[in-house]
Amino acid sequence: MSALTASTAGGARARAGGPAVRRGPTFPRVVASEWTKLTSLRSTTVIAAATVVVSWALTYLAANASSVDPGFVPLDSLTAGLLLAQVGPLVLGILAGTGEFTTGTFRSTFTAVPRRLPVLAAQVVVVGAWGLLVAAAAVGAAVVALVPAASSRGISLDLTGAGTPQVLAGMATFLVAMALLGLAVGALLRSPVPAVAVTVVLVLVLPVVLSLGSELATDPMSAPTDGSVSSQQSAVNTVVTVLPGGAAEVLVRGPGSSGIEGAPDLGPWGGALVLACWVLVPLAVAAVRLRARDVV
Repeated sequence: MSALTASTAGGARARAGGPAVRRGPTFPRVVASEWTKLTSLRSTTVIAAATVVVSWALTYLAANASSVDPGFVPLDSLTAGLLLAQVGPLVLGILAGTGEFTTGTFRSTFTAVPRRLPVLAAQVVVVGAWGLLVAAAAVGAAVVALVPAASSRGISLDLTGAGTPQVLAGMATFLVAMALLGLAVGALLRSPVPAVAVTVVLVLVLPVVLSLGSELATDPMSAPTDGSVSSQQSAVNTVVTVLPGGAAEVLVRGPGSSGIEGAPDLGPWGGALVLACWVLVPLAVAAVRLRARDVV
């Protein structure tokens, strides 16, 4: 039976009071399909394992290097692995957002789901869920990495006080946000190489370039004598704070820690809101492009 005949027959059954033909699969089935696609890739497991190992290794090295200090506090090294651990979730999200466009399987996917947007929404759910699992494992690995250094000094780890739960939650939130940011940029650009370049520059390179450029351009003789920062440095620090890395720093900062001098103190909720904007804006543009333009 041809598609046109089937459509006509379905319409006749609907007019006769019979069961209406459902157009496309249900959203739970789309989510299940995207989950299968993501978890069946070997690279997904490799990236997840690498993220956990990097989180453990860098935290372990930082804690052991600091353990010789008289005022050693093991939990101060808890976030040491985030700088590189964030790369794994970013790449994972990019692969999820660009995979079908790279292989050409988007044609069959959008034939099965012609409305297209449920596919993107399902990818958000799947990447967010997988990112949360990876983030929980990476944060747990960071905690475990502190144990040897703490034990060597006879210090017990208290994960319930001094704002530590906020730091742990902030670490997990940041890693999940990086996975979703990678997905958003990947879905927008549809090619892994440009997506990786954009996210790496945005998250890792741009904050360093801005900070170094501001320091090189600032005349030490014209610095304020009251200990404050110049207006130029304040502007740069503000930009760095609202970048994804700056927002993450706010999330994982303890209650007694101070922010970047001259920049607004966003607070944990402000940092989470900034990260959400970095994810939602490119994701919304990707959705509009996916809905309004041909995917070929």
